[in-house]
Amino acid sequence: MWTGTLELDLLLGDVHSLKEKRSVVRPLVAELRRRFDVSAAEVGHTDLHRRTSVGVALVSADRAHVVEVLDAAERLAAYRPEVELLSVRRRLTSTEDE
Repeated sequence: MWTGTLELDLLLGDVHSLKEKRSVVRPLVAELRRRFDVSAAEVGHTDLHRRTSVGVALVSADRAHVVEVLDAAERLAAYRPEVELLSVRRRLTSTEDE
C-alpha cells in the first residue's frame, strides 16, 4: 500500500477579505477532489486572507499511480491564474517502509 500527500503553499491574487479567500479556495479544493478522487482541504494560513495551504492525500496499491495523481494535482494548482504556487511539500510512504 502506498500513501501520498502534498501540501501546496499558495499566494492568492486579488483577495482582500476572508470571504473572497473562500471564493477562491473552495472551488480549488472541490476541483481537486472531483478530478482526482483525492482527499483535499485547506490546512494552513486560515487566518490570512492572501495565503493558504491546501493538503492533498491519496492511497493506492501502486506507487506510480500515487506519483501520477500528485503530479497532476500540483499542475492543476500551478496553472490556476488566481493563485501563485509558492512551494510544494510531497511525501510518499509505503507499508514496506516500516
